[in-house]
Amino acid sequence: MPSSLVPFRMTFFRMRLLQAALILTCCPALSSAQQQYQYPFQNPDVPAEQRITDLLSRMTLDEKIDMLSNEALSAGMMSSSDVPRLGVVGTGHIEGLHGVSLGGPGHWQGAGKTIIPTTQFPQARGLGQTWDPALLEQAGGVEGFEARYITGRYHRGGLIVRAPNADLARDPRWGRSEESYGEDPYETGTMAVAYVKGLQGNNPHYLLSASLMKHFLANSNEIGRTNGSSNFDEQLFREYYSVPFRMAIEQAHVSGFMTAYNAWNGIPMAVQPVLKNVVIKEWGFDGIICSDGGAITNLVTQHHYYKTLPQAVAGAVHAGVNEFIDNYAKTTQATREAVAEGLLTEADIDTDLRGLIRVMIRLGLLDPASRVPYSGIGISDVDPAKGDPWYWQSHKDLARKATDESIVLLKDENKTLPLDASKLKSIAVIGPDADKVLQDLYGGTSPYAVSPLDGIRKRVGSAVTVNFASGSDLDQAKKLAQQSDVAIVIIGNSPTCEGTGWHHCTLPSEGHEGVDRTSLSLEQEQIAKEVFAANPHTIVVLNANFPYTTTWSQQHVPAILEMTHGSQEEGDGLADVLFGDYDPAGRLTETWVASMDQLPPMKDYDLRHGRTYMYLRQKPLYPFGYGLSYTTFRYSKLHLSSMSLRSGGTVNVKVNVSNTGQRGGDEVVQLYVTHLNSKVERPIEQLKGFDRIHLAPGETKTVSLPLTANSLRYWSDTANSWVLEPDQVEIRVGASSEDIRTRQTIHVLP
Repeated sequence: MPSSLVPFRMTFFRMRLLQAALILTCCPALSSAQQQYQYPFQNPDVPAEQRITDLLSRMTLDEKIDMLSNEALSAGMMSSSDVPRLGVVGTGHIEGLHGVSLGGPGHWQGAGKTIIPTTQFPQARGLGQTWDPALLEQAGGVEGFEARYITGRYHRGGLIVRAPNADLARDPRWGRSEESYGEDPYETGTMAVAYVKGLQGNNPHYLLSASLMKHFLANSNEIGRTNGSSNFDEQLFREYYSVPFRMAIEQAHVSGFMTAYNAWNGIPMAVQPVLKNVVIKEWGFDGIICSDGGAITNLVTQHHYYKTLPQAVAGAVHAGVNEFIDNYAKTTQATREAVAEGLLTEADIDTDLRGLIRVMIRLGLLDPASRVPYSGIGISDVDPAKGDPWYWQSHKDLARKATDESIVLLKDENKTLPLDASKLKSIAVIGPDADKVLQDLYGGTSPYAVSPLDGIRKRVGSAVTVNFASGSDLDQAKKLAQQSDVAIVIIGNSPTCEGTGWHHCTLPSEGHEGVDRTSLSLEQEQIAKEVFAANPHTIVVLNANFPYTTTWSQQHVPAILEMTHGSQEEGDGLADVLFGDYDPAGRLTETWVASMDQLPPMKDYDLRHGRTYMYLRQKPLYPFGYGLSYTTFRYSKLHLSSMSLRSGGTVNVKVNVSNTGQRGGDEVVQLYVTHLNSKVERPIEQLKGFDRIHLAPGETKTVSLPLTANSLRYWSDTANSWVLEPDQVEIRVGASSEDIRTRQTIHVLP
């Protein structure tokens, strides 16, 4: 991307928020003292908990049951939490993993509804590969703004955004790993915190939108997910699977989360005691806990955990679930029966609903519009002459920046890349979907989409002939490659499995919700083999949802780029990197194994058996954190603020990073630790910090990464607590989990 587009300019919605804040500050006519309220729950100046108590005291039991159970949530409608008799208008849920979804292959616009275009960023997996929390916060801000705009202007969608997916991609075969930021708990948690902050905004009193994370907990197999159990000890719960959720709750005050279909150690997540015992009591969570679609019914029909639906409803309420995304008629009737049978009391429901109503208050749904700084979005800021906000340049710029930052350079032999367009006369672009931008089942519909073919043609202009072949006719593709100076082969997978449905994929290497992959071999790699045989000046672009075992390409093709689907700026971002307008700095957030033989069984949730970079002992195809650059970086002068670390303390890890190449670029500085004398099994190494920095040619920056004693503790199942043990810990700083440039050992003293 040209340098002028790199900074994300102040968006229109930020200016509107500033204007709204000034109006509220300067206009005494809007003060609550001069407003009349029929009920205390309507008064913003009354403490929130008192407002909740007042509202509940005025609601009938049936109104409370309606608020608790609403099938409309699953369709993204806006009828959730309404209490018409009291003038309470709630809001619905929308999907938003990498852009608001009111369209797309999943048809999230709803039956009979028109599609509403929205800004689409790279898939969540690609956003994770940016290693840029500030960027994710900006992307979340755009998405939160568009959610507000759509509800204000079209009265569609909702302000509760089902994002991010904080599940960990522990296995590359998982069909929904495209939705996760990666396999590491710290990196995934850091990115999730940033996205939540963006979605929810930075106003101290009101939420821009409410972030609802998915899916708590250990939901990373599709086959058997509705009745299976993810089994592992509490140490892995504390140190791995729950980490991103805990970080988002404690650091970003996330508004809600969805429980997973699966059980943990035999107890379905919708009724798991951990919801109250840990999430609410220990982490301080006080918002929405909703079930996944149909999960309450599954407690009876799939898990066989209860005999009747009233028992299941009562179990979920007692566990802390305060929204059912299930069959409305059945769950409301079951809730009434649960009360009649003495399984639930109205007081139980009151306690449960408080979290939902807290989020409604924080969204400003119970307040006068004059008090809510976001209330004018989509209403007072509509300017028909300028069009809808997702066409605004700032949103387009950010989508392009995110795409640029997400692309990973996997191989660059003999400086094949970047290409010099001035030295080329012809380019062959080959690939089944090189002329398309593909969306996944949770993606929306963008107002425009730049395909890889479009982006390349736009970048080189009329001076270079760009020809296209889908690759379905290999003879034609080979002939085209032979006639061209360079061949760019764009291969990967279909995020929707060629539209074959939610629970079916034809190819064993493909997957999505409901379908895990049974192969890591990329079928389309055969196209690269044929084209490379015709023209050795071949570049492979892996445009894919998942890691693959593309060992042939790594061994033979001179240059390989990797990116994900979904971005409306996909083609422009790819062209930026191909032609050197942007120096690639994306880094992998999953380990790309060399073969399926390196993976434990799919449903083995004990990481210690060789899963992820933390426990894999064989050499992978590409390690966690891996990615190359067009420039080079040198690490020097590693300095620790102390050579010992005591309980409650922090060591500042500083290192100098220099750009020793001829072009500016980003480096992702990564901090890992290895426990040398631990009495319990620890990971081989584990990420504890990172920073993405930009360096001009010849520039040196000092990167400072804090390392806390708390981050070095382990969870003792025996003691049922965190333990900081006397230990020697090696601090490793480098460019990936395998490319460690400098290291020092410190002493840990409890």
